[in-house]
Amino acid sequence: MFEAAAGLREEFAHLEQQLADPAVHADLAASRRVGRRYAELTPIVKNLATHDQLAADLAAARELAEEDPTFAGEVAGIATELAEVEERLARLLAPRDPNDSADALIEIKSGEGGEESALFAGDLFRMYARYAETRGWKTEVLDSQETDLGGYKSITLAVKATGAPDPENAPYGVLKFEGGVHRVQRVPVTESQGRIHTSAAGVLVMPEVEEAEVDIDPDDLRVDVYRSSGPGGQGVNTTDSAVRITHLPTGIVVSCQNERSQLQNKESAMRMLRARLVARAEEEAASAASAARRSQVRTVDRSERIRTYNFPENRIADHRIGFKAYNLDQVLAGDLSAVIAALQAADLAQRLGSTD
Repeated sequence: MFEAAAGLREEFAHLEQQLADPAVHADLAASRRVGRRYAELTPIVKNLATHDQLAADLAAARELAEEDPTFAGEVAGIATELAEVEERLARLLAPRDPNDSADALIEIKSGEGGEESALFAGDLFRMYARYAETRGWKTEVLDSQETDLGGYKSITLAVKATGAPDPENAPYGVLKFEGGVHRVQRVPVTESQGRIHTSAAGVLVMPEVEEAEVDIDPDDLRVDVYRSSGPGGQGVNTTDSAVRITHLPTGIVVSCQNERSQLQNKESAMRMLRARLVARAEEEAASAASAARRSQVRTVDRSERIRTYNFPENRIADHRIGFKAYNLDQVLAGDLSAVIAALQAADLAQRLGSTD
């Protein structure tokens, strides 16, 4: 495995040359692409260098230990360090989603449960926004449809990292396992009898892609403009600034009305469309893969129930990996670190297993 990674050193050196080239920085998309790949390879190349040095040190220590037994302890110490580096490299070199280094779009839609579901969608939105804040990520609401009680029929949140993080710390790589049906069990604010209801909201997490990364034929698009509306359907803008884009070959429809400018709404809608097209391509690729190759931790399927939030017990349970904790209040306040770490660990185990 480490021999196969040798080519990554050459790629890394080439990326360093590109990052020193002013022409690359003049092209924003190219600069981001190069910077993102450089961030991916940096920990791998550093650990490869450490591995080579430790392997050489170990060979030298063993040779010395044959002549002087006092070096035996040094051999054991270096061997332990080398084993740790090899384990780290195995994790870094395990097959991974090429989109892991990307920023993310999170689309949340209310489902069964009416107004209570819309309120829960709002809870999920705030949970992700607060979690992003703890990671130092920037967030931007691209589109939202609010209800009379302050919930959301749908809301799309863009999550962007600062700089070029490695895949294990980039928004999509961290948040991609949030896609699916999130179920809530609690007494709704609309319930006068104090009965516990169950409702759900759907979450779709998509990698945000640059315009140059997705080829969209303008002739494949139908663009409609209309007047934006607020809770209850009342008009909130006197001009036709809202934009709805239909991608005719796939039937995917995206809309945006948050901005006052029609041009800004169209740009946001196109960001959403590019992400939806990439997510659709991934779903189709996953469907075509054999059952043995499909990940045990699903990423983009919004029809699969993945998690339950039980308010009476202050419990959160992720059904894919058997995770359970009794700190729901903290999770909704943005402390997602434990459940996300458990999901990443399960995914890593599955990826490492696929290399056996």
